[in-house]
Amino acid sequence: MQIRIKGEHSITAIRQALFEMLAKAECDYGVRYTIDATLYIRPSNGFGSEFTPSSPNGKPIQYLYSNGPYQSAADHYERNL
Repeated sequence: MQIRIKGEHSITAIRQALFEMLAKAECDYGVRYTIDATLYIRPSNGFGSEFTPSSPNGKPIQYLYSNGPYQSAADHYERNL
């Protein structure tokens, strides 16, 4: 399943649009779980031109990896009871 958001938007607006589309997939289509998820973004300067973010040492950043959302110690404790 692909979710596409067209046009140039702030990260805040993209976050909201993704939240709304994921809620739609869940509520309207019964999608409750996903095995993996990949989000591609094209960073821009806010004026329609692309730019490449870089690390403090100047190396271009092309990938950000996540092992999923933060889980509090309390959540971990409740699952292991």
